[in-house]
Amino acid sequence: MTQRYPCAIFFIRKNKGDFARRGGRVKIMKIAVAGTGYVGLVTGVALANAGHHVTCVDVDPQKIETMRQGISPIYEPGLEELMHKNMDRLTFTTDYSSAYEDAEVIFVGVGTPEKKDGSANLSYVNQVVDQIAQSVKRDCVVVIKSTVPIGTNDKLEKRLKESVREDVWVEVASNPEFLSQGTAVKDTLHAARIVIGVESDRAKDIMMKVYENFHQPFVVTDRRSAEMIKYASNDFLALKISYINEIANLCEMLGANIEDVAEGMGYDSRIGNKFLKAGIGYGGSCFPKDTKALHWVSNYYEKEMKTVKAAIEVNDSQKLRLIKKSRKYYESLEGLKVAVLGLTFKPDTDDLREAPSLVNVPIILDEGAEIYAWDPIGVKNYKKYYPDEITYCDTIEDALKDADICFIFTEWKDIRELDVQKYRSLMKKPIVLDGRNCYSLEQFKGTGIIYDSIGRKVVR
Repeated sequence: MTQRYPCAIFFIRKNKGDFARRGGRVKIMKIAVAGTGYVGLVTGVALANAGHHVTCVDVDPQKIETMRQGISPIYEPGLEELMHKNMDRLTFTTDYSSAYEDAEVIFVGVGTPEKKDGSANLSYVNQVVDQIAQSVKRDCVVVIKSTVPIGTNDKLEKRLKESVREDVWVEVASNPEFLSQGTAVKDTLHAARIVIGVESDRAKDIMMKVYENFHQPFVVTDRRSAEMIKYASNDFLALKISYINEIANLCEMLGANIEDVAEGMGYDSRIGNKFLKAGIGYGGSCFPKDTKALHWVSNYYEKEMKTVKAAIEVNDSQKLRLIKKSRKYYESLEGLKVAVLGLTFKPDTDDLREAPSLVNVPIILDEGAEIYAWDPIGVKNYKKYYPDEITYCDTIEDALKDADICFIFTEWKDIRELDVQKYRSLMKKPIVLDGRNCYSLEQFKGTGIIYDSIGRKVVR
C-alpha cells in the first residue's frame, strides 16, 4: 500500500566540517551511479563531496580512463575542480557487475532521449535495470534520476523483482534532477529542493541517509507524484518562456518594450522575475524533450494538454525569429557573408541539443550564404554537424569582418561585453540581429548600426 509523505522537511547546517550534521556524523554509504553524463557525473561527484564512496559506471572505456585522470568529459563550470577535490572517494569503471553487486544505493542517470513520436526512449534505463538485477547481491535501493514518464518507476521495480535473487530486497525510488547545463554543480549542491518518491518507510530512511549532508528542503512523496513534479516543473518553465516570447513579438508590433514589461511583471510575487527574458526560444536536453514527452503522455490518455502543445509550437516558431527579421533587410541571403555569434543553446556549456543555431544555420547555408561563426566552447561539437561548410573563427572580430549581417544566437559574456562600435567598424553593412537581447538600445543610438532585437524597437 502506498504511503504518502506530503510534508517538506528542512535540514539546516549548524556544525562545521564537510560531513558533520546535527546530532553526530553522516553515515558513509557505498553508492554506484550508472551513466556519466550531465546528470550521472554531477550526481556522483556531489555525493562523493558529501562523504560517500561513489563508483561511476559507463560503457565507454575511453571516457572512464579520462575521468580516472581527473578530467571531466563534459564542459561544466566547477565540475572538474570538485572531481579533483573528491578523487579519493570516486571510482570510475566499465565493470557494472562489480559496481552494483554490493552497493547500498544505485543511482540511474542515463539518457531518455525522445523518440520520433515525442515519447521517451527508455531502452537505456531498462538496460541498466537489467544489469542491476543480474548483479546485486545485497539489499539496495535503485534510484531513478533519469527523467521518465509517470508510472515508469513502478514498471522498473516490477522488472527488477522478476529477475533479482530471491534473498535480495530491492526497491525503486524516484529522485528527479533539476539541474541546468552551465550551473549543474551549483544546482546540485544548492538545490531549491530535493524530491524523493518512495513507497515504503525503509526506502525513505535510506534516501534520507544518502542526503543527510545536504541542507535543502526535502519533498518526500510517492513515486508517481515525484515523477510528475519533474515534468510539471520543467513544462511550467517552458510555458513561461514561450509566453514571454509571444508577448515580446506583440510588443514589437505595438511599440512596447518587452524588458520594461517583464520587469513590471516580475515585481509581482505571484509571477516572479525568473524565466521572463525574451529571446529565440529554449533549447537543451530538458525543456524540448520534457514538453514533448508530457504532451505525448496526455494524448495517450486522450487528455491533450493544450497549454503544453502551445508552448512547443511557439518555441519552434520563435527559433526562426531572426531569419524572419532578416527579410526586412535582404530578400535572400544568397552571396552574403553572414556572421554567426554563439552556437550552443545557452552560455557556459558546449551542449548543442535543440540549439537555435542548428535550426538557422542550415537555412542560411541553403540560401547560398557564407557563414563565419564564433563560439568559445561549442565549435568542436558543431564541427560534427558542419565540418567544412562553415568558417570557424577564433575571435568575434574575425567573424564580423566584412560581414553583411550578424546573427546572435547565444548570450556569451564575450558578446555582451563587446564594444558595439566594432559592429560598425568591422562589418560591411552593420546589421545586427540579436536573438538574446545582449545589449541595451541606448548603446546603439547614434552609431549608424541597425540593431534589431526581440520585443524592442529597432534602432536604425
